[in-house]
Amino acid sequence: MSEKIEHEENEDLFSVVTNYEGQYSIWPLGKEIPTGWKKEGNTGTKSQCLEYISKVWTDITPQSLRR
Repeated sequence: MSEKIEHEENEDLFSVVTNYEGQYSIWPLGKEIPTGWKKEGNTGTKSQCLEYISKVWTDITPQSLRR
């Protein structure tokens, strides 16, 4: 097993979360999500979650300013 794969297997897991403005973030899996945020549905390593966010969050303008 390569060093990179071993490191990734031992890396902490995160949930992708969103807020009412449609903004994305990550939160450690198993920790209580702060008020105003909700699970988006995806979980994985930090790098996997950030890669997912970079693909789906293409307009970082808060929803309140898009109207």
